[in-house]
Amino acid sequence: MAEAPHVVVVGGGVSGLTAAHRLTGFGAAVTVLEAADTPGGKLRASPVAGVPVDSGAESVLARRPEALDLITELGLADRVVHPGPGSAGIYTRGGIRPLPEGQLMGVPGDLRALARSGVLSWRGTLRAGLDLVWPRTPVRGDLPVASYVGMRMGHEVVDRLVEPLLGGVYAGRADRLSLDATLPQIAPMAREDRSLMRAVHASLAGRGAAPASPGPVFASLRGGIAALADALAERHGERVRTGTRADALLRLPEGWRVHLSTGDRLDCDAVLLACPAPEAARLLADHVPEAARDLSAVEYASMALVTLVLPASAFPEPLTGSGFLAPAGEGLTIKAATFSSNKWPWIADELRAANPGDDLVVVRCSIGRGGDTAALERSDEELTAVAVADLATVTGLVGPPVRSRVTRWRNGIPQYGVGHTARVDRIRAAVGRHRGLGVCGAAYGGVGIPACVADAGRAAERLARTLPPISHTTPGGDAEGTNEQGVNP
Repeated sequence: MAEAPHVVVVGGGVSGLTAAHRLTGFGAAVTVLEAADTPGGKLRASPVAGVPVDSGAESVLARRPEALDLITELGLADRVVHPGPGSAGIYTRGGIRPLPEGQLMGVPGDLRALARSGVLSWRGTLRAGLDLVWPRTPVRGDLPVASYVGMRMGHEVVDRLVEPLLGGVYAGRADRLSLDATLPQIAPMAREDRSLMRAVHASLAGRGAAPASPGPVFASLRGGIAALADALAERHGERVRTGTRADALLRLPEGWRVHLSTGDRLDCDAVLLACPAPEAARLLADHVPEAARDLSAVEYASMALVTLVLPASAFPEPLTGSGFLAPAGEGLTIKAATFSSNKWPWIADELRAANPGDDLVVVRCSIGRGGDTAALERSDEELTAVAVADLATVTGLVGPPVRSRVTRWRNGIPQYGVGHTARVDRIRAAVGRHRGLGVCGAAYGGVGIPACVADAGRAAERLARTLPPISHTTPGGDAEGTNEQGVNP
């Protein structure tokens, strides 16, 4: 009888579930531990007005292959959907204005398009244009996004373009986020090119290191992107133990022992930590103290998502586009609003089917910026009222929502501060010196779903190389090792 090597994965979000899926493919027996009552991490959905709407991440970057390849592998390709027509804008200077054409994560590559968009004042536009004539800015080492982009193009580009876009990904602040870690497309330009604007333009035109790819930028699944996590969890069934926390790790002569919050313990050949950085730091403190110190230095931002179902007639004009971003200086509490039933036509279709005779729309409002937790101390009712009031300011909305849902993500998004890339390299190197131990997740290789899927796959492959081969027990009870079906090369 074959006995597969056993791996315990701590964390049942998309990273942990993907890693478990890959490790199973390498021939390992996997147990996933998830402290929450349900797996999936930030991939969750629940019904609002009879329609499943994501309460965390809502899409994947379609121009990276990892998530869509996994979706296909899991048999979900027929449910892939792309956003409807229209794009997101920026609420600034009293109205929703289009993002300038030819920008890369808010960094403009076309001065005329920037001027036409009206996002910046004329002074801010002229200041951005100075980048075209100024000498090169030497960049040595990592530095905050705001420092470099602000030096080249001025604070309006940072405040009204770069920070809102970064805030949508990291819920962070441009004066704290790392240029190398959060803008990896921009960082080489900062070191190699004289003009940042010209470098962005060349890149988007296909002459640089990060040319634009054809096709939709984002993709999701009918029923919500949370279905990706559901499909992964279903593959593992009872091997996903929810409501179960890893309390401690113990190094054994061969492998590891994981002590659980239930009082049980699991002996295994390897442990993969796919949990948030503070939890990983706690579990590694006795075994890899240098990694634990670096993990403890990773800060997190909290946020809330207010999902509203509203009568279409409550808006003086029909909602157009997919939503808007709101810079911090515009007097709003919300930092973004997604017109979900515009962005995802399937939501509009199911909303009509579930509510015949009612003309309804779904809007998701995001609240919470890195370092500012005051807004999140309000009750659900207060957050809903704030979101409705801000929508009224921007769109002219009149009246209360038909339905609402508030989802809070406490310490939900890791902040990639200055030096983050070097910190992650140190963590991986320190953990890698211990056989049968690995880390993966949003704290390391990127916070988006494709980045998490890719990081989990790499971590699973590295860990698989350390596992013993599958042993076959003979009728007499003796175990024989074999590499024929083992995961070792």
